[in-house]
Amino acid sequence: MGDDNVAADQLRLFIERIERLEEEKKGMADDIKDVYLEAKATGFVPATMKTIVRLRKMEKDARDEMDALVETYRNALGLH
Repeated sequence: MGDDNVAADQLRLFIERIERLEEEKKGMADDIKDVYLEAKATGFVPATMKTIVRLRKMEKDARDEMDALVETYRNALGLH
């Protein structure tokens, strides 16, 4: 029975840690949203900023490949 209590305590501690981290994650997401709203209020376009953030996370080779594909698709569709 003692092992069951230890396992239950461990599980509870894991769950509580996850819950705290989820709350921190929500707080961070709210902070990020606030920054985008602040940027929008000064005239920047949040959707474009989100694209730039995503691009900056990418490796240069992956970004170059994506740029080439987008350009190919744009040309194919006559979007110059």
